[in-house]
Amino acid sequence: MDDAGDQVGRLRDVVVQRRTLGRAPRVKGLVVELFARHRIFMPMERIRSVDAVQVISTGIVNTRRFERRDSETLVIDDLFDAQVSRRSQPGTWMIFDVAMLRARNRDWELAEVAVREGGSARRLARRGQVVIVDWTDITLLAGEFGQATDQLVAQMEDMKPADVARELHDLSPRRRAEVASALDDHKLASALEELPEDEQVELIQAMDNERAADILEEMDPDDAADLIGELSPEVAEELLGRMEPDEAKDVRRLLTYAEFTAGGMMTPEPVIVPPDATVADALAIVRQEELTPALAAMVYVCRPPLETPTGRLVGGVHIQRLLREPPSLLVSGLIDSELEPISDQANLHTVSRYFATYNLVNAPVVDREGRLIGAITVDDVLDHVLPEDWRGTQMDSGDDRDHDQAHTGGEIAVSAATNDPYERGD
Repeated sequence: MDDAGDQVGRLRDVVVQRRTLGRAPRVKGLVVELFARHRIFMPMERIRSVDAVQVISTGIVNTRRFERRDSETLVIDDLFDAQVSRRSQPGTWMIFDVAMLRARNRDWELAEVAVREGGSARRLARRGQVVIVDWTDITLLAGEFGQATDQLVAQMEDMKPADVARELHDLSPRRRAEVASALDDHKLASALEELPEDEQVELIQAMDNERAADILEEMDPDDAADLIGELSPEVAEELLGRMEPDEAKDVRRLLTYAEFTAGGMMTPEPVIVPPDATVADALAIVRQEELTPALAAMVYVCRPPLETPTGRLVGGVHIQRLLREPPSLLVSGLIDSELEPISDQANLHTVSRYFATYNLVNAPVVDREGRLIGAITVDDVLDHVLPEDWRGTQMDSGDDRDHDQAHTGGEIAVSAATNDPYERGD
């Protein structure tokens, strides 16, 4: 809360700095969640008081997204469930809770620790006695540092891909690799598509080739092609060789196009129906859960074969039109006659103007023979129009128009400034 008693955000974690053996870690600040999982760092110098129900802060808060440094430890993410030994009593213990107190020099420290006897980060049952000891009485066991990976994975189970990506982005590289190895293929593939390219490459290179190929198969072909294009030719060919032939064929075809052409931006798996398909047939296809809203927005009528590259493209039908017509009507009678397909060689400028002119979220891409070879969705266009590092900037920056405002008169001032007078020191 700020000085006026208004809630600013929710406390999500505590940032501490490990010190020499025998000294309790110093609390550097708090991780506060402002909105839409946007987490910031709030230095302890700004904290006026702490009690069981609220933390009161003052001054200017930097809304830049929090990113942990190598020298920092997060209490909940790293210390909870960590296994420790005690100097005063043999055996293995697990950290259950911690208490931070203000020291004489006005610094905050982790003074006391609640530990459970015989604890294991991978056991759900609560066993053994719980005792409260001084921090100096415990020693973290090598290899057992950090919140259990299965707990982090469980927390991500119901998250959207973009939120999983943000959580992965906030982890250290080692922890990111550990959590990624525990995620199922579909969940990890969806999150990878939302990560900055350098982190995508880092994660895929940390996997064995068989797992990496499985992940690439789960990704959208255009995203998989973009990622493979960032790898060395030797590694790329190895992974393509391990993928299922049909999946690899789509990716190889996309790799033949320049990145900023329609062919390089498209997905080769649009919704396709034959000329004799009914409205009911088309709606049954677009109901499929695995289709993104953008891909489901348009149904394409093509001559056989019905897999890209298809026979001649007859035309496209908007899903809104399908919803307005009787189920027994033929889709081919509802084609948008004004919708012209895009050439696979069209550049980004042409494609972006096309989308803006026709207010589309999905557009057909054809080759010289007029065969449908894919579709471009509006998110594909945005991926190429925005700066290359837009994903990393989005995760690291707190620049939000609804929150970029300053309050005076004793209330907390929220600013998107990058120069924080209370910059975290090591």
